[in-house]
Amino acid sequence: MLVRQNAPLAPLTTLRLGGPAQTLVTAYDEDEVVEAVRSAPGPLLVLGGGSNVVLPDEGFAGTVVRVAARGLGVRRDGDQVLVDASAGEDWDALVASTVADGLAGFECLSGIPGLVGGTPVQNVGAYGQDVAQTTVQVRAYDRGTDQVVELTNLGFAYRWSRFKAELDRFVVLGVTYRLRDDPLGGPVRYPELARSLGVEVGAQVPLADVRDAVLALRRSKGMVLDAADPDTRSAGSFFTNPLLDPADVPAGAPAYPEPDGRVKVSAAWLIEQAGFGKGAFDGPVGISSKHTLALVNRGGGTTADLLRVARAVRDGVRERFGVDLVPEPVLVATPWT
Repeated sequence: MLVRQNAPLAPLTTLRLGGPAQTLVTAYDEDEVVEAVRSAPGPLLVLGGGSNVVLPDEGFAGTVVRVAARGLGVRRDGDQVLVDASAGEDWDALVASTVADGLAGFECLSGIPGLVGGTPVQNVGAYGQDVAQTTVQVRAYDRGTDQVVELTNLGFAYRWSRFKAELDRFVVLGVTYRLRDDPLGGPVRYPELARSLGVEVGAQVPLADVRDAVLALRRSKGMVLDAADPDTRSAGSFFTNPLLDPADVPAGAPAYPEPDGRVKVSAAWLIEQAGFGKGAFDGPVGISSKHTLALVNRGGGTTADLLRVARAVRDGVRERFGVDLVPEPVLVATPWT
């Protein structure tokens, strides 16, 4: 366990924004994570890969526990494979290794930054896959009962889970995923990915080809981290796609039916139609030149700059369409209204 005082947090986030932590504790195994969380004397923030979080400019006046616990295990049961991954494992490294081993279930989630521990919190997803499809159980520290628990009732929904609903209660320690021993992935569900692969929606494609195509698509949108590219200095998609009643869908909007009868509408389309195109906003923070949904720190920005741009986009879409956009990253100690 490593303890530092007045430690900078911005370098630990993909946005490179935010002030210092009063105390930063880096925990290298599960027992250290539990002990650090349990013994924190005041306000507590648990930080993983920093890819889906917005930190305040003034920093965090309390303890930040950085999860760096590593460990992987694989158990086989016929053509089903259980992968046990500690929360501090790098997500894309895990995806790459499973694809190389011919294990299907993660291939469309290639290139997503962050750590394993964040995947069930956000129900990470892309290109027709999300971790709700493969997550079996989550091992977590329950701050309410002071116990390590194994949870299977995870409350998954679009970019949602019980962990996001109870962010101050559970600390993810590890995740068990169920993958398939199959060098061909499941049917390609996402039209953009199918076009990139040159196949019809529903086709099966070798895992390695799917991963390569997903990485290429993400790079074209600035969604694969690259220190030389300011467009990748973001938290990914800043807004979730709104879920609307069919009668409320704006005319012409790309929309996708959901199982509950609602319709998922493209937030990027709403933003563009409200007058905010790629590269919009002068200054240190603005919309990515590659992807309308990403707000980027071009250099020298602040969290205040980021939120000013985000609120301008939100207000413009609300005025144009009467739709409220919801931020996807966790806003730490920062009011959204």
